[in-house]
Amino acid sequence: MTYSHEVERMCPIAKGPHHGPAPIPEEGKWVKAYQIPDISGLTHGVGWCAPQQGTCKLTLNVKEGVIEEALVETLGCSGMTHSAAMAAEILPGKTILEALNTDLVCDAINVAMRELFLQIVYGRTQTAFSEGGLPIGAGLEDLGKGLRSQVGTIFSTKAKGVRYLEMAEGYIVDIAVDENNEVCGYKFVRLGKMMEDIRHGKNPQEAYEKNIGTYGRYEGYKHIDPREE
Repeated sequence: MTYSHEVERMCPIAKGPHHGPAPIPEEGKWVKAYQIPDISGLTHGVGWCAPQQGTCKLTLNVKEGVIEEALVETLGCSGMTHSAAMAAEILPGKTILEALNTDLVCDAINVAMRELFLQIVYGRTQTAFSEGGLPIGAGLEDLGKGLRSQVGTIFSTKAKGVRYLEMAEGYIVDIAVDENNEVCGYKFVRLGKMMEDIRHGKNPQEAYEKNIGTYGRYEGYKHIDPREE
């Protein structure tokens, strides 16, 4: 250790406090984190790229500092889906410090990793007060039927109004409008569940019809195809 001339001339003064770091809530325990292996938890982080063209939701399940599970969900950028595939291969097995200092290919995924790292090391995890945390694989519970991300896609203009295209329930087939010409309901198809049925041998048309549902005031109103009308 090299000290400057000014510091060498200083007389020593004893340090008073020796209490270490503040404890953080971590999987049902209060932990004083001194090293990366002291960190455990499952949580999510959201990131965006420099041109703000796309966004990423990253879910990590960390046990004793090591990433054991990663779920990468992306939106808005076609190239980001390929970056997500690479990041999902890169992340498991790394410590959270390694992952923070790894190029995860895409700006948005890197930012999500940064935001998630901050949450975990400060104890702001979804498992902060869950004894023992969550098992590996718990990240899949964020997904809908058929292990498909839950997305919402709504388009609107001042001139022509709103068009619902996709909701958490699934792909919007058509929307219902009431006597005031306002949206009052919609019909949807559960894409994830429909594809599951088709993969298991069900006729595609039958699978489609089986997974149709409606929300709100739908029956008895005018229906509009949001993609064609």
